[in-house]
Amino acid sequence: MSKAGRALKRVLETYGNSQNQLAIAMGTTSSNINRWVNETRDPSGDAVVAIKTALEKLDPEAAETFVMLFFYTPDV
Repeated sequence: MSKAGRALKRVLETYGNSQNQLAIAMGTTSSNINRWVNETRDPSGDAVVAIKTALEKLDPEAAETFVMLFFYTPDV
């Protein structure tokens, strides 16, 4: 369903960040993150930018990987 959700799930698992950590960094609920990661809802374009910004606070390398997976990988 959501390429952003698949990319986010992979990044969180790879870099050891929790959905709750990301939710706090974004100022949103962990249930929103969970919906994206489990592909029950797609993040909006603004949310994708907010995900990248929040990941930069947690781990700049994770943010870069998210961008690479989301924008430059044909299928995550």
